[in-house]
Amino acid sequence: MKQPVEEPKLSQIAYSCYYARNREGEQFVPEHVLSFQIAGTLILNDGIQDFTSREGDFRLIRRNKLVKFSKRPPENGEFRSISIYLDQQTLRVVNREFGYDAVQHQNGKAVLELTSNKLLTSYMDSLMPYQEFQPPTSPHLMSLKLKEAILILLQTNPELKNLLFDFSEPGKIDLEGFMNQNFHFNVQLKRFAYLTGRSLATFKRDFDKIFHTSPSRWLLQKRLEAAHYLIKEKGKTPSEVYLETGFEDLSHFSFVFKKAFGVAPSRIG
Repeated sequence: MKQPVEEPKLSQIAYSCYYARNREGEQFVPEHVLSFQIAGTLILNDGIQDFTSREGDFRLIRRNKLVKFSKRPPENGEFRSISIYLDQQTLRVVNREFGYDAVQHQNGKAVLELTSNKLLTSYMDSLMPYQEFQPPTSPHLMSLKLKEAILILLQTNPELKNLLFDFSEPGKIDLEGFMNQNFHFNVQLKRFAYLTGRSLATFKRDFDKIFHTSPSRWLLQKRLEAAHYLIKEKGKTPSEVYLETGFEDLSHFSFVFKKAFGVAPSRIG
């Protein structure tokens, strides 16, 4: 059986190609990502809803978002996608060079589904040969390809300028609502603090005022309660729920679960 092949990354352009039944995980998205699904299925979840991309689909993932992903190769095939990371520095250069300006702050879904068109399709086709270059392609050429991606997005979806050129950092938001929605993401406290528009010290202070406990204790309890519910009420296995509920590994999950409930998660029925 062929083993998974990690995607090579050339500058801000990444090619994903591997053989596996399934691959799941989660990540913080620090930059906007334009992606094209070549083969297989990608399911993203931002804590609110699922976003499904199939062969031929384009998507734009917003920066400063937490997402869980599930990559599913087609039957007897390989998962393949290509992603372009639209970093803030390049976007600022395009903003200055071409005079685009955001007129209002944008907030909303973590993933935007883009309508396929000839410009996007031909652009993705033009990127395919670059994955074969060894050593990696010239950074100057990659910079031009990034600018091209941004300009094509603006040509085909002019309204995206308010999203792409919004360089503001996350503002202070409702901490209680955010944490109840995102506790199952396994990220550091400083990341939660940043995404709620707070310094780490302010985040901890505000958290104690709201929940009357520390973030670490609260997160552990919420994740254990969610895992217990999924196993007992939904019939899921420990190996299915530990990542879903924010635990790093199965052995640690089993240990803290048994300590909290007095029984191993595998014995819940």
